[in-house]
Amino acid sequence: MTITTISVPIPEPLYRRLEHVAILTRRPIADMLTSALTAVLPPASDLPEPLADELAGMMWLSDAKLRAATRPTFALQQQKRLHELNDAEDERPLTEVEQAERARLLAEYERSVLRRAQAFAVLTQRGHRTPKYAELANRS
Repeated sequence: MTITTISVPIPEPLYRRLEHVAILTRRPIADMLTSALTAVLPPASDLPEPLADELAGMMWLSDAKLRAATRPTFALQQQKRLHELNDAEDERPLTEVEQAERARLLAEYERSVLRRAQAFAVLTQRGHRTPKYAELANRS
């Protein structure tokens, strides 16, 4: 991996906090900044580019918008249909139309889960409490 050195002006109070944490953790400031940037900027992935961009952009949303993004977007009707198709697949081969519908529903479900997970991750990084599983189940 190639290392690039940059110079970035930061406010003095922020630098003092960074320096203080570096001393406490016995880590170089450069390592601290690299870790922070790695946490903030999502890694390159095999996600479709629009979804990867959306997830990366969530870092800049307000807390209110992030809380809204933690709510399920996969409708109950979609869930029921996906269950029906999964059950049907256990009994017989799905038709091409059913396979396409199942793939579309599964992709939408995965997008919904990833959006919610990213919203919770960002809120947690900002110091907000993450709900317990039972609390999430009651919200769904």
